[in-house]
Amino acid sequence: MKIAIPLAMGQLTAHFGHCQEFAFVSVEDGVISGMEKEVPPPHEPGVLPKWLSELGVTHVIAGGMGGRAQALFTASNITVVTGAPVEDPQVLVKAWLANSLTTGENACSHDENHICDH
Repeated sequence: MKIAIPLAMGQLTAHFGHCQEFAFVSVEDGVISGMEKEVPPPHEPGVLPKWLSELGVTHVIAGGMGGRAQALFTASNITVVTGAPVEDPQVLVKAWLANSLTTGENACSHDENHICDH
């Protein structure tokens, strides 16, 4: 399992498509086995889902994500969790693995024309 988390200043950022970097957390047998960070390509509609799929990502933990991006991830068999809090990526993944990740409202669900839908 490979989980992607959009980051700003080392923690999850609410705006998926406009992050500074992604953390890629590898999980084997229910335990974190590694983490790396990478700068994403320039943001354009559909680019990030394709890029993350090509990198072998199986899950995305995000604060907010537009409906179009969610649909593209679903089409690529990537599970999306939205509404995650601003936190360190390893803390988020450990909580998710323990079924104790508290999620709130998708930060991008309040307005269909919000920048998150680009």
